[in-house]
Amino acid sequence: MSTFEVLNVKQEIIKALREEGIVEPTTIQQKTIPLVHEGKDLIGISRTGSGKTASFGIPLLEKIHPGQGVQGLVLAPTRELAVQISNELRKWGRYLNVTIATVYGGVGLEQQIGSLARADVVVGTPGRVLDLLSRGNLRLSGLTCFILDEADKMVEMGFIEDIEEILSKTAKGRQIMLFGATISNEIDYLKNKYMSNVAVAEAELQVKKDLLKQYYYGVKNHEKFSLLVHLLQKEEMGRVLIFCSKRSTVELLYKNLRLQGVKTEMIHGKMRQSKRLQVIERFNDGKISYLVASAVAARGLDIKDITHVFNYDLSKDPQEYIHRVGRTARAGESGKAITLLAEQDHEAFRSVIGRYRIDVEEMPLEPFAKLRFEAGARQHRSFGGNRAFGDRAGSHSRERPSAREPSWGRAGWRR
Repeated sequence: MSTFEVLNVKQEIIKALREEGIVEPTTIQQKTIPLVHEGKDLIGISRTGSGKTASFGIPLLEKIHPGQGVQGLVLAPTRELAVQISNELRKWGRYLNVTIATVYGGVGLEQQIGSLARADVVVGTPGRVLDLLSRGNLRLSGLTCFILDEADKMVEMGFIEDIEEILSKTAKGRQIMLFGATISNEIDYLKNKYMSNVAVAEAELQVKKDLLKQYYYGVKNHEKFSLLVHLLQKEEMGRVLIFCSKRSTVELLYKNLRLQGVKTEMIHGKMRQSKRLQVIERFNDGKISYLVASAVAARGLDIKDITHVFNYDLSKDPQEYIHRVGRTARAGESGKAITLLAEQDHEAFRSVIGRYRIDVEEMPLEPFAKLRFEAGARQHRSFGGNRAFGDRAGSHSRERPSAREPSWGRAGWRR
């Protein structure tokens, strides 16, 4: 059994980790922490939920000398992820007296500028970090460690030029770590231009098959909503994430689920940061069991104990499927991922199964009630929880579903 002692992690950090219930390092942590200790620049590749934050966070904290200015910088693609990383670093570094500053856009500068004066480590989004650099409030001349978390997502979001500009402000000889689920051409470019003595550490990119069960239903597009409500009512579930590829779909599905009595919330990239954090907190606290989400919730966020992931529709990017289903079956727990496939989703699904070795089983359609979907719904009302949800959804007359979409295989699609 590997332990953090075997990895020569500082005792102060091990003590803090134990207090958080973290005793054994994950595979990606076992592979990366020794490489960082050796001083190598690093590319870490592993799936969502594999422990990437500790992979860079633990050795980062070990390198810091408190009170000597900003020595570590962590860039994250979203405000929520920046806040999450900062919170973890504070917990793990509580016995080291390391000061963490978190900076991101959408809020006032004054408080963030004040926190930089005492900071040993800065965690932030690229835009706000650049803003603070241009104003002279942040200096990186003493930086010893530069980290990109969800590097592939940042490239996808168009941050590559911002990242290069920030790197140009850092000291020579700083250690660079890039973490993500894939390596794109842009990440390869950053590696070749800015990194030296590079090591690549790769862990399992998908959840183990015995923990994650993946299913799909072939369904007419106009019956997707009815099938979803039927499955939500039928399945024994704990905490549920329902993914949509567009913000407009998130909003419509959220409103219609509320009209059916489902006590749900939604999260997408256009919501105010404070509202998004509030929704995640309510979800993690068990105040709501269903969350309708865009891709913003699929990457990196601390959303715990998901028993079921539903793909209401699919993104054109095959990686997004892997990130979505990776939200369940984490930390040794089992989970289910269920995809609703209408005709317009088939091409995206072909891309997923063409790129990844997934074991996904076709499920037969059962009779389910046909529900009205308010495409122009502007108002919603809460029915106060799952009991109302069950009563409301069960009150509709049941009908046989219409003809199914073309099958992906008699016994499911296995590769």
